[in-house]
Amino acid sequence: MTSNNMTWRKSSRSTASGDCVEVGTVWRKSSRSSANGDCVEVADNLPDVVAVRDSKDRDGGTLTFTTAQWTAFIGGIKNGEF
Repeated sequence: MTSNNMTWRKSSRSTASGDCVEVGTVWRKSSRSSANGDCVEVADNLPDVVAVRDSKDRDGGTLTFTTAQWTAFIGGIKNGEF
């Protein structure tokens, strides 16, 4: 199930009988997204990874990075490396 800023997925430990736990991922729009709809959404509340997706195609897949990779990427942006 997906809403504007929350995606729910069934836990991999759930049983076929319906005994399950759903885990929520909170998505937030990047502060660098433009007003014309060119937006990147980030989920940084996951254990050990950061996920990124296109807000215009929320079901189109995500890119995932380790926390260290994401921190290095953001640091590079702030330092003008890109």
